[in-house]
Formats: sequence, structure tokens, C-alpha cells
Amino acid sequence: MAMHMPLVIVKLPAWRRRVLLVLVLLGFMALLGRGLYLQGFHKRFLQEKGEARYNRTIVLTAQRGKITDRNGELLAISSPVESVWANPSDVKITPNQTRKIAELLGLKQDFVSKRLVNSEREFAYLKRRVSPELAAEVMKLGVPGIYLQREYKRYYPAGDVTAHLVGFTNIDDKGQEGFELAMDTFLSGKHGSRRVIKDRAGRIIEDLEAVKLPQDGQDVVLSIDRRLQYLVHRELLKSIDKFKAKAGAAVVLDAKTGEVLAMVNFPTYNPNNPINIQGKTRNRAVTDVFEPGSTMKTITAAAALESGKYQSDTRIQTAPGHLSIGAATIHDAHPHGVLTVAEVIQKSSNVGAVKMALALDSYYLWGVFNQMGFGTKTQVGFPGEVSGRLRDYKTWRPIEQATMSYGHGISVTLLQMARAYTVFANDGELKPVSLIKLKEAPLGTQVFSAKTAREVKDMLELVVAPGGTALRAQVLGYRVAGKTGTTHKLGERGYEKDKYVGSFVGMAPASDPRLIMAVMIDEPTSGEYYGGTVAAPVFSAVMTDALRMLAVPQDAPNNNVVIPAGNNEVQESI
Repeated sequence: MAMHMPLVIVKLPAWRRRVLLVLVLLGFMALLGRGLYLQGFHKRFLQEKGEARYNRTIVLTAQRGKITDRNGELLAISSPVESVWANPSDVKITPNQTRKIAELLGLKQDFVSKRLVNSEREFAYLKRRVSPELAAEVMKLGVPGIYLQREYKRYYPAGDVTAHLVGFTNIDDKGQEGFELAMDTFLSGKHGSRRVIKDRAGRIIEDLEAVKLPQDGQDVVLSIDRRLQYLVHRELLKSIDKFKAKAGAAVVLDAKTGEVLAMVNFPTYNPNNPINIQGKTRNRAVTDVFEPGSTMKTITAAAALESGKYQSDTRIQTAPGHLSIGAATIHDAHPHGVLTVAEVIQKSSNVGAVKMALALDSYYLWGVFNQMGFGTKTQVGFPGEVSGRLRDYKTWRPIEQATMSYGHGISVTLLQMARAYTVFANDGELKPVSLIKLKEAPLGTQVFSAKTAREVKDMLELVVAPGGTALRAQVLGYRVAGKTGTTHKLGERGYEKDKYVGSFVGMAPASDPRLIMAVMIDEPTSGEYYGGTVAAPVFSAVMTDALRMLAVPQDAPNNNVVIPAGNNEVQESI
């Protein structure tokens, strides 16, 4: 007999139906509100997300401007290359294609897989700056979602010879050093763009708006003469190797215009492959300072002559070869007795220079140093240039005024020192210096009278003649004027006993100077360190070839070059 269960009817409370109805209504209201919010406030965002699936903006890369020397020789140029990139969401690739791409681009297969398959990004570089031929091989594989982007790679034909001047760019073609950095905005130009519609295979279907063409960067013409740059590079390296020096620098100026025709530094680096360049990128000629030593005596003598207190033949007692000022004693390398002002420069007497300096008012002497450009930047526009150090005359003590007269207690850059000597090549007019080629010679600042400048230039000729400290600076067929300098290096605890800087600043031909050259050899360790030994020969070797290269007429066709032998060379006071 079948059993019939009674039907149980459960009556739910009325409030539960009402709550459910309210929740449903609230849900509908929330959806409606969300829709209104998105359409009213995020409409543009949603449109952009939709358009992004088919709308692409292609960057049209601007070509970076060239850097050339004064004669149009290339120092930096951009070559077209391709960068391989992908939109991982569009990529459809087989393991075999992944392997082939990795082999072509020199990448690990796991790296390629992660970039293409496991990435959530819409843009990922596989490899940048590959050759157009290699990029074409990648595209032949026909992998959807892999594209090419035209870029440019910088190339430096002169390599390490002009590295410190030209500098280099990074992988994004932004200047990192030298004029690549200083003139980055000028060289870079402006990128263009092209908005297009692409299908899923990456094919362009339609242009959406007019193409914005790129504006290529402008060219920069340096004042450098690449021929002279190579010449200075070769001879400076010879000296650094011969005397086992830590570093060195050299600057060549056009005596009439102040243009820098060559600027070389060691150690150097290869800008085409700038790796392991720590400490090698400094352009020491403008970023490093040193105490100039006896090359400052020339300026002290000029200040003394200009003051009217001295003449070139004024006699100065330098015996017994030393002079005490307070607790300090200043020495000459050799006692000389009575010397004229001209002989003080020729023999490089510290005592003679000090006596001239102490006879001058401190404000006047400071004013001369300041007018010569010491303590201020040369304004050549090179990144990292320093001003050197010239203390305020109000703080000078007698010993400080004395030591500055022969180049101690004052710090300069090599470019400042080369510029200072334009005064003696231009009848007392200090020329501004430039690393950019000039259209005409600029006006300078008259620091000394023409008479004073010519008299000092005559004294500088005596330095290079027998009896002077720079016999090794002589040039066959030309008259030369110049001055040597040798100083102990200044360390954290004062002057370092066995570390020296040897320097030379000179000009040729002395009758009508065409070139000025300053050379600095830092820490020669071979046992020879005087400026007349380590730096002057660099000047001689460069000028011998440079003057002929520039077809400068000889002013001493019958002169005989006298090379000092053994201990016969006159050494300057340090």
C-alpha cells in the first residue's frame, strides 16, 4: 500500500521578499550608475583602449646631426640601423621560429620566449641597433607581432683620437660626454610621427592623419683640425710612454683667432665601444687643474714691466740663491747672482720672480692675473669645465704673493694657460678661445701694451736658446718662444715629494706667431720630470710637422737646433 507524504507549505516572512527585491533594485542601480560613470567621465579612456587594438602611432626617428672638424672631416656620424620589437599579445610563434630568432639575434632562447610568450606588455624590444640585413632575416620568418623600428647608431671615425672632445651617445642616442652632451639639443632634432590603422598581421591599412615629418639635427663644426689632432695625439703618447707618466694633455691654439686646433688627453678610450671607461672620459685640458709653476713667471714679468717699476734690462740680485719670507725659504735650482728681468725668465729664477712680485701692489698683481683669465672659466661651452683657483687679493699674505709669482698657490687648467699666452702673440691682446669654428677673428681684451708684450716675447725666445731651460723645444727653420714649468704635485697633505707635473707653453714662429701650444705631463716616473725634458720635446715634434703642414713661412731658415747632452741642460727652479 502506497504511502502519501503530506505536502508541507512553509510560509516565508514578508520582509525577506522585500529585502531581496531591494537588493536586486540596488544591483540594477549600481550597473546603471557604473555605465553612466564610464560613459560620462571615462568615455575618452574607453575609446583609446578600443582604438589601441588597431590604431598605432609610428615614431619617425630624426637623424642626429654630424660633427665635423674645421675642414669638413667627419668626427661623428649616424648610420641607419633597425631595432627588433614585438607586441607579445599579437605574437604567434612556433618553438622552431623562437630558436631561429634567438640564433639570428645572438640571444638565449629562454629570453626570447619570455619576451614573446610570457610577457603581458604590449611593447618589448628583442634587440636594438642590429644591421638592416640581419633585421631583414628576422622578418623573413614571418612571425606575426614582430616589427622593426628605424633608429640610428653613432659612429666615430677618429676613434680615441677625438674621444674627449666629441664624446659619445647612449643606446637612446642621447649625448653622454663631450660635445655630444654639450650640443645634444642642437644635434638631436625632433622626431616625427605617423598615425595608422594596422590589422592583426601588422599590415598598415590606412593613414589616420597627415604624417609629421622628422626634423633632422643640425651639424656642428668644431674648430679642431683633424690632421693636427692626430699629430698631437701621436707625439703626446710617445712622451707619456717614454717617461712612464700617469697622464697628459696638450692644447694647440690658432694664435690669431683663439680657435682650438687640437686638444688631446691621455688616458683615452674608444667612443665606438665605451666600456671600462671609468676615469678615462675626463677632458683634462678643461676639467682638471694643476699648479702651473714657472710658466707663470712670464706673466709676473709682464706685470712688472707694465707697472713701470722694471725694464727688461733692470738688474735683480738673486744671490745667494734663496730668499726667506717669514718662516719659509724660497730657493733657486742654482745660484745666479745678478740677473736682468730677461735673464730671470731665461734662467727661471724663483728669487728673481718673487722680488718683482713683492715690489707690486697686491691688488694690481691680482688684477693682472684676473684679466689674464685665471680663476674664471674660458666659456668654451665644454661640459665639466672648471675655473681654477685665484684667491682674493685681500687674503694674500706676503708668502702667498711670492709663491704665486712662480706658479704655486694658484691653480689653472691647461686651456687657461694656453689662452694666457695669446697676450704675447697679439701685442698684449688676450684672445677668447673657441672649440667651434669661427667665421672671423674675435676682438680680445687689451691686458698689456704692445711694447710690454713684445719685450716678454723676446724673453721667451731666450728660454729656447742656449742658456735657457727649453732647448728641446727648438724647431728647425723657425724661431720659437716659450716657457717651461715644473711643480711638485699637491696632495691632501701638501706637496708630494716624488710626484711632479712638467709643462711647457710656447708659440711659433716667434716673429709672427701662428700657433700656440701648451703641454702638460702628469706624474712622469722614469726619473726625468722637468718641463724642458718631458713636455718641450712634444712641442718641438708637433710644431716641426704642423708649421709645414699649414705652409707657415720659415722665419729662421738657417738656424741650428742645439740638443742638450747629459748634464749640460739648464734646469729650472721648482
